[in-house]
Amino acid sequence: MLAYTHPACMAHDPGPGHPESPARLEAVLQAVRAAFPNARWRDAPAASREQLLRVHTRDLVACILDTPVEAPYRLDEDTVLSPGSALAALHAAGAAVAAVDAVIAGGDRLAFCAVRPPGHHAEAGRAMGFCLFNSAAVAAAHAVAAHGLRRVSIVDFDVHHGNGSQAIFQDEPRVQYLSSHQWPLFPGTGLADERGTGNLRNAPLPPGAGSDAFREAWRETLLPELERFAPELLLVSAGFDGHRLDPLADLMLEADDYRWLAGELAGAAARHGGGRVVSLLEGGYSLAALRSCVVAHLRGLGA
Repeated sequence: MLAYTHPACMAHDPGPGHPESPARLEAVLQAVRAAFPNARWRDAPAASREQLLRVHTRDLVACILDTPVEAPYRLDEDTVLSPGSALAALHAAGAAVAAVDAVIAGGDRLAFCAVRPPGHHAEAGRAMGFCLFNSAAVAAAHAVAAHGLRRVSIVDFDVHHGNGSQAIFQDEPRVQYLSSHQWPLFPGTGLADERGTGNLRNAPLPPGAGSDAFREAWRETLLPELERFAPELLLVSAGFDGHRLDPLADLMLEADDYRWLAGELAGAAARHGGGRVVSLLEGGYSLAALRSCVVAHLRGLGA
């Protein structure tokens, strides 16, 4: 397994008490390094403006990269730009691009991006929901534009719906977006009838839903869509805030649910895309749950 991270991702500082803290990434790095001593770690490069502009507006890219920041300030109620944020977001998106290049080049078929800030809420022209740039979207657009792929799937099991990923690709039939998430919950999108060009499928879950409902949603609704699409590359927005210990939501998942789903995803990737999978860290705000769930997820993927 290839693993990408960068010290800059620790320097994004939303401030005291903010749930999306550097401690999240520290916990993930410690857990992955202990569980997978043979992982091959690489420094994540910075994404280029060209790569960002495939999915984001010039105004948003300029806001994040060119605004002088001497002290943290809020872009919205939840999303903070600090002096270290621009570089962190650049390397988070760059990790996703480098991971796509690596798995398409061959040799390594699985790459994990241990980065922050997360990305799946960031829309084309708006940073939101703790997210600055949408790394999964940048990766998908790169796979299409630079490698000529015709079928790329983004699979998202974060407890919050990835409104940004969905909105960016809702009219792009070469990119499929599949999501299970709690509803109602921030950001309020992700209803079952939101279908795009037929490339979107959502499976909203009610508060309190646990393993049975989660697995049924994937087994009966989302995984069949993945099989029909037959992706050449699978991107995973890996958020672990559906775990029962997470403080920001109300699903009741266990680490083994993430291991089970990862095994299903790895099987689909092997059947259709030569086993090529890039997993990107999204949410997850219980440090204990993050540690166990990330390890379970990567083991399920075959790390």
